[in-house]
Amino acid sequence: MEFLQFFISGLSLGSIYAIIALGYTMVYGIAKMLNFAHGDVIMVGGYLLFTISTTMGLPVWIGITGAVVGCTALGVVIERFAYRPLRGATSLAVLITAIGVSYLLQNLALLIFGAAPKSFTSIVTMPAMTFANGALTVTGESIVTIAICIVIMIVLTLFVNKTKPGRAMHAVSEDRGAAQLMGVNVNGTIALTFAIGSALAAIAGALLCSAYPTLTPYTGAMPGIKTFVAAVFGGIGSIPGAMVGGLLLGLIESLSKAYISSEMADAIVFLVLIVVLVVKPTGIFGKKISEKV
Repeated sequence: MEFLQFFISGLSLGSIYAIIALGYTMVYGIAKMLNFAHGDVIMVGGYLLFTISTTMGLPVWIGITGAVVGCTALGVVIERFAYRPLRGATSLAVLITAIGVSYLLQNLALLIFGAAPKSFTSIVTMPAMTFANGALTVTGESIVTIAICIVIMIVLTLFVNKTKPGRAMHAVSEDRGAAQLMGVNVNGTIALTFAIGSALAAIAGALLCSAYPTLTPYTGAMPGIKTFVAAVFGGIGSIPGAMVGGLLLGLIESLSKAYISSEMADAIVFLVLIVVLVVKPTGIFGKKISEKV
């Protein structure tokens, strides 16, 4: 039962990682940009939810809605003013800009909210469930997080494969120039991608702060790095890969803390990434792309 307890905890944590990694992998798959400020959008979502539901005392659903709307708008603004002018620039220029946006968001949060941690109240009211005479306990946060992850994965897959904006995303991902010649609004499609990724970051921020109820301006930094690992692990650019990579990452971290060392868990996560990149550089679901020269 002890293993099963850690396994469920890993699935819950991995579900949060998967939701965040979906934002990473969509932006890279369509815009071919690594948005390293994505982790800090999680933090912004957490602070918006905290401000609306705790400081202002409004219902949690209004706080979640406000966080999603605020982060969606933030994602569009970041894309418009930070990344769109660099559309034809080198990858290094985009990377430096992403790091700059990340530090900008962190320092703005420090100025507005201060460095002191905020005690976060869980948004989940579902009681824990016990099995095997109390030997196994599944928290309400775990159940809700795993369920939300599954729903998001299904809805996002249907959106990308069955809707006109989703097909436009596929077209931009395959060949941006050809998509534009066929009448696809490339700028609008990329902005929509950033909006969806940032909305997912807001949801992940709410779930993360519910599972680990402490909020600081640096809350999103390490999860952002880890979920980039998850996206690469699964095959960056692949939606199923982001899901599987996030779940596997959560399981590896949870089981490493339980059976090896809690201090070494992060190192083990990055060691696994190195092994995966050596064995299969494109990730689990990634496809090798050959370029003509």
